[in-house]
Amino acid sequence: MESNLRPLTLGEILDRTAQLYRTNFLLFAGIFAVYAGAVLVMGLLQIGLGALLKSLHMAGAVLWMIGIMAGVEWLLIFLLFGAATAAISRAVAWVHLGEPATIRGAYQSILPQLGRYLWLMTITAFRVWTPFVLLYAGFLGTIAFYGGFKGMGANPGAVAQPTFASNPQAVTALLVASGVFFLLIFPVGIYTILMSLRYSLAIPACVVEKMKARAAIRRSIELAKGSWGRIFLLALLVGIIKLGLVGVTQFFVFVAAFKNHGQIGPGLGALSQVMGFFTNTFLGPIWATGITLFYYDQRVRKEGYDIEWMMQAAGLTPPSPAELPAAINPPQPAPHNPEATI
Repeated sequence: MESNLRPLTLGEILDRTAQLYRTNFLLFAGIFAVYAGAVLVMGLLQIGLGALLKSLHMAGAVLWMIGIMAGVEWLLIFLLFGAATAAISRAVAWVHLGEPATIRGAYQSILPQLGRYLWLMTITAFRVWTPFVLLYAGFLGTIAFYGGFKGMGANPGAVAQPTFASNPQAVTALLVASGVFFLLIFPVGIYTILMSLRYSLAIPACVVEKMKARAAIRRSIELAKGSWGRIFLLALLVGIIKLGLVGVTQFFVFVAAFKNHGQIGPGLGALSQVMGFFTNTFLGPIWATGITLFYYDQRVRKEGYDIEWMMQAAGLTPPSPAELPAAINPPQPAPHNPEATI
């Protein structure tokens, strides 16, 4: 059991993240491969069905298929991403404190509370992304209304560009919508970033301390205060790594799409999905690993958690059930009641 917890600098947290990821790669990648594998299967299924419908000259059904598959895929991805994120946070917490961890044990630990984690992710996503979604939807809605619907009655085949060119009202609406969009995108973007940092420690708090969703949000706000800059740098670094790897592995797809006016064949699309599976599996655990280490570091800095854990390691205080893995925290049998046998 590790008992040398101490406050860490950002560089030390990054080093510790890399160390844990490298020494437990199969564990973390195996946990996230469940989510990445489901995304791969759904993507390949969508590509296959689309190619089949086109070969049967059922192009109209392709749009319906894409809509239905997108809904099913979104729901499945949301469920599995929430489970994978919580399971990795649980596994990182065990490994960081020197406890045994397995893929099966991590999922078994979080599945009973999966609804709580999904509800937490729903609340935080709604609070963080609602202004951005409303702004973007309003801008696209204005373009669609004046560029599409306004000209559909006279010429169903008209596209947005001719409609705007021949309709001064549409041009004015487009200019106003563009001005409002670019005027608000910066404050909305800043709001989104700050709220994301504010809630960044909610998942680890919910998993490790077995808190309810709203309590975990309040816990994250309290712990993350004063360290938004360090957390932002971690997120920025992880984002750069992901963008770099995606750019390298998907470069051939971008080139093919550019040469074919945005269209790629089923074979190339399937290859892109396979490459995406490996990218998600390799990089998915990095953020969860780093943010869980930040959660423990903030507890050490603000609450003296290192002292508490050293006392537990020395047997001076009983460990909290929330801090123990399922393998060493079995359910207790019900107390024997002599009257029940009478």
